Amino acid sequence: MIAQLRKHMVQHAPSILRVPAKLTPFPVQKKIMLEGLAMVFKEALEDGDFEFLEDRWLKVEVRDLNLKWFISYQDEKLVVSEHIEQEDVSFSGECNDLVLIAARKEDPDTLFFQRRLRIEGDTELGLEVKNLMDSIDLDSLPSPVKFVLQQSADFIHKGMQASAEQKEVMNAH
Repeated sequence: MIAQLRKHMVQHAPSILRVPAKLTPFPVQKKIMLEGLAMVFKEALEDGDFEFLEDRWLKVEVRDLNLKWFISYQDEKLVVSEHIEQEDVSFSGECNDLVLIAARKEDPDTLFFQRRLRIEGDTELGLEVKNLMDSIDLDSLPSPVKFVLQQSADFIHKGMQASAEQKEVMNAH
């Protein structure tokens, strides 16, 4: 019963979150993104590890929430924009998959080859972005952020496993 409820919540949470996510004004999204990126990439920003993104644009899209942001590095700081003429590389995925990647519960390469994570555009730039993401030390995150991320990812992972197991049982018959 609990596994079924978890599976249902994992499957339907993105459709529930889509409306409030789209109703959140871009200036609020931008502020949240910049503060979140500054927190997660604090050390990388201090070390100048974002120079490869100087005057280039990364598009990050959460497909099932219909959200997208364009991120660049200009004047030694991250910039988030709502619209640009052309991105250099694009990362897109479903909300649940992106949470799993962030919490290290799923490997981005595996999801890429399963076509659940899309990386399009300048592949060299995409690889640099992926390597930077892989270099994040989750232990350096503030404890409450790390806790919420890990708990969310565990919940999603178990809900997705229940869904996969149910499909296997149905296909066996």
